[in-house]
Amino acid sequence: MGLRADRVSRSVGGTPVLDGVSLAPRPGTVTGLLGPNGSGKSTPLRLLAGVLAPDAGVVTLDGDPLDGLGRRTVARRLAAVEQQADTQVDLTVLDVVRLGRVPHRRAWSPASASAADGAAVRSALARTGLTDKAGRCRRTLSGGERRRVRIARALAQEPRELLLDEPTNHLDVQHQLDLLALVAGLGLTAVGALHDLNLAAMYCDRLVVLARGRVVARGTPEEVLTEELIADVYRVRSTVTRPAPGGRPHIRFPGTLPALAEAAHGG
Repeated sequence: MGLRADRVSRSVGGTPVLDGVSLAPRPGTVTGLLGPNGSGKSTPLRLLAGVLAPDAGVVTLDGDPLDGLGRRTVARRLAAVEQQADTQVDLTVLDVVRLGRVPHRRAWSPASASAADGAAVRSALARTGLTDKAGRCRRTLSGGERRRVRIARALAQEPRELLLDEPTNHLDVQHQLDLLALVAGLGLTAVGALHDLNLAAMYCDRLVVLARGRVVARGTPEEVLTEELIADVYRVRSTVTRPAPGGRPHIRFPGTLPALAEAAHGG
C-alpha cells in the first residue's frame, strides 16, 4: 500500500498552503512535485515525513495513519533529505552516514552498532560514490558531495520511501545530473520537489503539478508538460518538443508572456 496522502490540507496563520491534495506514489518510481514558488511543493513532503500534521485529511503508511506510528517505526521505513541540513560540527562523512542507523539501534552508542549497521553504512557509501571520502570532514566537501552525504545517511536507514526537498538547489549542472541519476537508479519510491522542468522530465516517472496549494495536473512527463500548462502555471512562453515514443519531452523558454512583460515595464 505504501505511503499516501489523502486530501490533505494545511494552513499557516490562517492562510491556506495546501487544499485537498492527494498523493499516492507508485512503488519503485520517482515522483516529481512541480510548481512555482509559493505553490506548496515543500509542504506535502513535510506532511509525508510526519514533520507536519495536516489540518484536514490523512497521511498513511501501509494503511495506518502516520501520526499513530512511532517516530522510530517511521524512520525505519522512510527517509527525508532536506535542502539544508549541515551543521558546523566537524563530523567525518562516515560519522554522518552512521547517524542513519540510529532508528535501528536500541540505544545511541557506538557499542550498540551491529554487523547489520556496518553493512548498511558501507552499502550507502558505495551507492553514493563516497567510499573513498569516508574519512574526510564533511565541511571540506563540495556542495554536490555534501548533498550526496545526506542521501547516503538516508540510505543507511534502509528506507523504502525517500523524500527530497529540492535536491538540486544551488548545484551546478553536472552535480544536478549526477544526483538525480543516482536517485532514479536507487529503486526506491522517491518523491522530490523540483524547480527545473527539464530535469523533472528526464528523471521522474510521474509528475504532480501544484498551483496555489492545489493539484492542477498529474501523470507522466509526456502527459503533464504541455505548453498550455506551463503558460497557465508558470506564466511563461515555452516550446515543448515531443520526442519519439518512449522518449522524454524537452522544454525551451523563448520569453515571458506579453501581458506579464508589459506589466513589468509599467504597461
